[in-house]
Amino acid sequence: MIVALIDSGLGLLPTAAWLRKLRPDVDLLLQLDPDGAPWGPKPERWTVDRVVGAARTSIESGAEVIVLPCNTASVTALEQVRADVGPGVPVVGTVPAIKPAAAACRSVAVWATAATTASKYQADLIAEFGGDAKVVGVACHGLADAIDRGDLVAARDSIARAAEQTPVDVEGVVLGCTHYPLVIDAIVAALPVGVRLFDSAQAVAAQTIRRMDALGRPTTGNGVVRVLNSGRPGALPPSAAAFESGRILGAQV
Repeated sequence: MIVALIDSGLGLLPTAAWLRKLRPDVDLLLQLDPDGAPWGPKPERWTVDRVVGAARTSIESGAEVIVLPCNTASVTALEQVRADVGPGVPVVGTVPAIKPAAAACRSVAVWATAATTASKYQADLIAEFGGDAKVVGVACHGLADAIDRGDLVAARDSIARAAEQTPVDVEGVVLGCTHYPLVIDAIVAALPVGVRLFDSAQAVAAQTIRRMDALGRPTTGNGVVRVLNSGRPGALPPSAAAFESGRILGAQV
């Protein structure tokens, strides 16, 4: 079985790596969009067309399950992708882990891109799932871009700035961009001891496996990882090798 993961950049790596760990025999199709990245600042209609187009390419390439391990793609185009590919193809989206964080912590910071932090989407998630916790958004300016470049120095600088903006009494930090788990060790080092981190990559991978199994079809494959860059056959960018998840998926230094 082929599972396609669609993101503008390296944000798909954490979920894809979890799928590789949990089901090493499943074939993965990684769709990145270097020509159109980043998606966050783009107009909604443009993003919908881009993501739906990538989903169609996934189906043409033999994918039976589609994953959107990207908050922008999920909030902007999830329903449109589901409508386009039809009910026979499971489409798994991504939602920041605000609900479990708010259930476990009295004070929560949601680290995300500037666009997501300012969005109605995140405000609605906080209102719906924040419960009695104090939940604030923290914009991590430049962090996703630094990760896509594999620039770990710039990433640490962005993390340090975000940590300075995070309330001192915070008990939990939600990684509200799927790129951020790639630098989780640097984030842990920048926060006070004892702050809990919440991200959705493992949960999205587990949900993908449940949807695969529910199809009732053989799920075994050859463990092949294929990459499309804006629809063109290629490889993961060299920057992916800076991260363990990228190396698990075959990125070369």
